[in-house]
Amino acid sequence: MKENNRGLGLFTLLVYMFLLGPLVIIAAASFEPGSVLKFPPTGLSFKWYRNILEVSLFMKTFYTSILVSLAGNVLALLLGVPAAYALSRFQFKGKEALNALFISPVLIPGIVLGFTMLKYLIATYHLPIYAALLFGHTVIMLPFIIRVIASSLSNFDFAVEEAALSLGAGHLKTFFKVVLPNIKSGIIAAVLIAFLESFNNVDISVFMTGPGVSTLPIQMLTYVENHFDPTIAAISVLLMLFTAVLMFLIERLMGLSYFTKR
Repeated sequence: MKENNRGLGLFTLLVYMFLLGPLVIIAAASFEPGSVLKFPPTGLSFKWYRNILEVSLFMKTFYTSILVSLAGNVLALLLGVPAAYALSRFQFKGKEALNALFISPVLIPGIVLGFTMLKYLIATYHLPIYAALLFGHTVIMLPFIIRVIASSLSNFDFAVEEAALSLGAGHLKTFFKVVLPNIKSGIIAAVLIAFLESFNNVDISVFMTGPGVSTLPIQMLTYVENHFDPTIAAISVLLMLFTAVLMFLIERLMGLSYFTKR
């Protein structure tokens, strides 16, 4: 039994090393004082973290990524909340097909979806780049919004809604005063997950960006083509910390939602 436990422990350690090893290497390389990215670093310096603020395109594309992710989240919520409610609350003909349609952006390879949007939104219908970028990010966020909120609604007792309706509350008032407050943690978790998907997206954004319009991940790829300093490693560390904080919040919110329904 002890040998089995040791074998399992060793295997677990190897898995963690495989998953976390590259992150540790990137984090260590970001402190390299020299002008070339290398591991192990020859010293300790924070100058490449300062360089992030000095490269104006990084800050500009960071704001663009934040703006597109937030605006896309709003649009995805306006579409996703009613869709998740309808799919969870009612039984109707074509429900499975509609559900498959909403989930399809996750199933279709991103490069195929991005090229299709480029062909029709920009090349055919000449949609402005910002509008096309916003549309593309809304599409990829919508499945996450719908699935997470639908999961939260699966724990909701719709008898409470029916009780409110029987007591004289209208449908809209019942929805906003009874249903939404009971799934607010699920909505917040959905927003955070969709935000991460949008903010870190590359395959859709690379087709939806153009001259003067770019997102942070695309700008990072462009920077790597011309520079090999540790700036990208420094940005990657900050993005990893940013993602870790959001994932912690998502886990806490989803856990809170689960135990609240219990």
